[in-house]
Amino acid sequence: MNLSELNNIDIGSLAQAPASVKAGVAGFILAVIVAAGFYFDWSPALDGLEAAKAEEQRLRDSYAGKKRQAIHYQAYKQRLDDTEKALAAILKQLPNKSEMDALLTDVNQIGIGRGLEFDLFRPGSESRADFYATLPITIKVNGGYHDLGNFVSDIARLPRVVTIHDIGLTPTKPGRLTMDATVRTYRYLDDSEMAASTQATGGRR
Repeated sequence: MNLSELNNIDIGSLAQAPASVKAGVAGFILAVIVAAGFYFDWSPALDGLEAAKAEEQRLRDSYAGKKRQAIHYQAYKQRLDDTEKALAAILKQLPNKSEMDALLTDVNQIGIGRGLEFDLFRPGSESRADFYATLPITIKVNGGYHDLGNFVSDIARLPRVVTIHDIGLTPTKPGRLTMDATVRTYRYLDDSEMAASTQATGGRR
């Protein structure tokens, strides 16, 4: 049955039409119903289904990410605790502002105790970082080779952080050397100094 035949059908006489005509009309009506149902009902439902599948995948990915974070949470927490303990240990090696004079005296006394003669012991300008300040001290000392070596070793063994930089050795007379160097001492900033430093940098660290 074709479309031209359907156009020639009289709806009133459809009951007496041949079976093939009735089947053709029923098939046509069914096709129209299916097409209308797909367009008005099933198509939006399929779009909604695709959106739901995409949302499900997003939620699955989010869940997987959070699950990984939960699994590694204790390891991250332990690492943070270890870092905080290491930082606390370092801070204990940094004197505060009131202890700096005593530290400078210790450096000077170590040299004297090793039989060295200071020609220069000049503290420079202090520079500040995030939570600590560095004070460079320019020194010039005279003494024997082994005495100078012991002086450097004694400085390294101080309970406070003290480092020696830019070492230069010049022989003066048999068995004697002049050592030029920069000794750097460090101290941690107190709360007011850190607040002032943060304010000066506009809160940037």
